[in-house]
Amino acid sequence: MFDQLDSQSSVPLYSQIADRLKIAIVVRELPPGTLLESVRALAARLRINPATAARAYRQLETMGFVEIRQGHGCYVRPIEGNLSAREHHREAEQLVRALLKEAEVGGIHINALRAALHAIIGGVA
Repeated sequence: MFDQLDSQSSVPLYSQIADRLKIAIVVRELPPGTLLESVRALAARLRINPATAARAYRQLETMGFVEIRQGHGCYVRPIEGNLSAREHHREAEQLVRALLKEAEVGGIHINALRAALHAIIGGVA
């Protein structure tokens, strides 16, 4: 999920992390109720400052994707009831733009993205 974090990117690391988690939440790779790894564990795994991991989680909380329970962790929230149709569309567009930008940086052609998307969602689009 965090394979291609780019510390040289103009997009801050916490935003890159939050964007990847948003995608995982939206496509239900991380279903509602999932406990995310602790800030310390995420920071250690990604070799980043714990404040960066905490900021990513706070950004997701502000956007309604997760709920942070002090002392108990960070949990994925159901998104259907939290976002209007317009907000869903806006979020989807932002996720697609972020994906396309990352693909461009990684040299991944749009046809490869289409094939991967088709494979992941089973042709439902």
